[in-house]
Amino acid sequence: MRFQTPLEPAVLIRRYKRFLADIRLQDGQEVVCHCANPGAMTGLAEPGMRIWVERNDDPRKKLRYGWRLVEHGEGQFTGVDTMLPNRALRAALEAGEVPELAGYERLRAEVKYGQGSRVDFLLEGAGRRDAYVEVKSVTLMREPGLAEFPDSVTARGTRHLGELAQMARDGHRAVMFYLIQRGDARAFALADDIDPAYSAAFAKARDAGVELLVYDTRIDVQGITLGRAVGMA
Repeated sequence: MRFQTPLEPAVLIRRYKRFLADIRLQDGQEVVCHCANPGAMTGLAEPGMRIWVERNDDPRKKLRYGWRLVEHGEGQFTGVDTMLPNRALRAALEAGEVPELAGYERLRAEVKYGQGSRVDFLLEGAGRRDAYVEVKSVTLMREPGLAEFPDSVTARGTRHLGELAQMARDGHRAVMFYLIQRGDARAFALADDIDPAYSAAFAKARDAGVELLVYDTRIDVQGITLGRAVGMA
């Protein structure tokens, strides 16, 4: 998945109200930028960090820039936009690049299911059980090489696990897909200390038959693509 317009480097001044950030562009101009991430963004929102933003010229949008990446060093990036994993995974699914989810005839996004929710992807056809796939963006890394989820309490995520569990009990495939928006992860774990309720719901979902998939990504200023499967720590 390539970014629609070329990214521009900037310096983070501060992030506030979850979805807003003050940034300094290369020309020295200070502007307000949209931050599409409701999480804590631990270690990713420190003032002075070099970030990459995407400009839009849509007159319907109040803010002209969207924050996409944090740069940690030469060639090392973390994606902070929680919508990017869905776009990257959709491209990979359509290209048949996820072996565990290959062979379906149809892919639909944002399909209603559960108690008023919408599943990220529904895979259908080819004489197989429908597969309900929920996607979560993973950016937290408190120990080198260990990616964790979530980075803050997520009642919504806990609800999604319960709804996936019910789909599994009803005879469907149900898949919890964690997409790590960074390329330096060697293992994945749940952040039990941050949200014990989510970890408990995860255990119940697994007992009900919900499948687990974890992949990392390859990220640069051109785009984000699916990487390799990552195991649980």
